[in-house]
Amino acid sequence: MSAEELENFETDLELQLYREYRDVAGLFQYVVETDRRFYLANSVRVEPVETKNGLYFDVELKDAWVWDVYRSARFVKHVHVMSFRDVNVEELAHADPFSVTGAAGSAGPTAP
Repeated sequence: MSAEELENFETDLELQLYREYRDVAGLFQYVVETDRRFYLANSVRVEPVETKNGLYFDVELKDAWVWDVYRSARFVKHVHVMSFRDVNVEELAHADPFSVTGAAGSAGPTAP
């Protein structure tokens, strides 16, 4: 496989993933972004935890969808994440979850 064919393959995968995101976003209440992943979820709990070595965020998601182009099963019942970096949680506007002016917008995540 040439470099160009590989690039086209990856571009096609990203486009398919974006289309899936656009199709399923209306099923979820929250958009959650961590330093490693982007999620859609219907239940979110974020708890800051202080330790002697610093602060981390304990994140629990239920009924989630994971933005990951290489993951075959993106729908997940339960996700547990520990992040030492920022965690962003936004509530989707149910009236028009794909509106460019809405909090989540229609562009999807900038970096998976």
